Amino acid sequence: MTLDPPTILALTVALAAAAALYLTVEWRSVREPSLLLWSAGFATITVGSTLALLRINGSLVIGIWFANGLLVTAHFLFLLGVARFTQSRLSPAWFLMPLVWFGMLALPADQAWSKAMLAVQSLLVALPTLRASFLLRPHGRSLSVGAVQLRFVLLIHGLFYLAKALSVVIPGTLIDLAAFKGEIIQVSLVEGAMAIMLIALSMTGSERYRREQQIARLAARDPLTALYNRRALDLRAPRLLAQVTPAQPGALLLIDIDNFKSVNDLHGHTAGDRLLIALSEMIRGIVPRGAVAARLGGDEFVILLNQASTEQIVELGSALREQFQHLAAQSFSTPQPVTLSIGANLFDQPPASLTALIEQGDSTLYESKRAGRDRIRLVDRTVGRANGAS
Repeated sequence: MTLDPPTILALTVALAAAAALYLTVEWRSVREPSLLLWSAGFATITVGSTLALLRINGSLVIGIWFANGLLVTAHFLFLLGVARFTQSRLSPAWFLMPLVWFGMLALPADQAWSKAMLAVQSLLVALPTLRASFLLRPHGRSLSVGAVQLRFVLLIHGLFYLAKALSVVIPGTLIDLAAFKGEIIQVSLVEGAMAIMLIALSMTGSERYRREQQIARLAARDPLTALYNRRALDLRAPRLLAQVTPAQPGALLLIDIDNFKSVNDLHGHTAGDRLLIALSEMIRGIVPRGAVAARLGGDEFVILLNQASTEQIVELGSALREQFQHLAAQSFSTPQPVTLSIGANLFDQPPASLTALIEQGDSTLYESKRAGRDRIRLVDRTVGRANGAS
């Protein structure tokens, strides 16, 4: 089978249709808008490449002007998909691109028409493609292999179309869109088919990686409070605990809500959930950088600190208790005050295990509750004696 223009276009139609169908199937499972935009782009290429075949039968307006307009539209959809994927905003000026293409209708159909058409169409493809590649730059964060590949495939594809637009000014260049004549057109058809395959593979790889990352993040979070769960705490604690030294002690704060059951009994479990969410937001807002906060279950939370001190623990615990008591008193009327009890342990040697450290925190928390609740009990294990604070 010879790779003449009609054959390459037929191959392009098949590749674009397959890419559109695959991305649509992916979208149906994850409902990610970027996938739908990319799928729409490939579907547009499918229609445009099919219409391009009509120019063989003399349908030049549909086969050239309309078909190339759909190619421009497809790359604009790719840009919209990348913008959605990277959560970026596009300038309103990008939405004026179709007006530029409609202006091509005013050109006279003379010898220079094919060159002008090719130059404008190539620029309108190159600009959104290069912009999409720019949006995929790392922004200080690592990209997945698929996203990196997509970035460079779009970059090369955009530069190709930019060079294609500039090539029309070379004297003696043969460009005949109606008959698919000219080396530039021949090379462009081959590059287009290859680009479709590479762009589609890169897009699916990028989205799949992000979906896996989202699943991993969801698996590490408590579904109600969005704090880390116990499994995530087990994974993150060893690195933090390994940094503990006599010069940089660590601390664990175990937090429990006093009289939480009365909130559920008198105001319903939805009210109790709201209180847990409010506490988690307070914890998230008060913990220092580098600390780990998690919900162990029920109304029990934990904060793991590095580079801690007695003063820092007491200040953090007291501020958290005051904020929480103020909110609970304003929001819920209960026979007994809804407050926080905190058991804290300061240590300068890595513990045998996180479980052992939490057991120590449980013991300290029990002492805090036994002493009357609504207080923080601190055990300083760096000097081998217990100091209490309330």
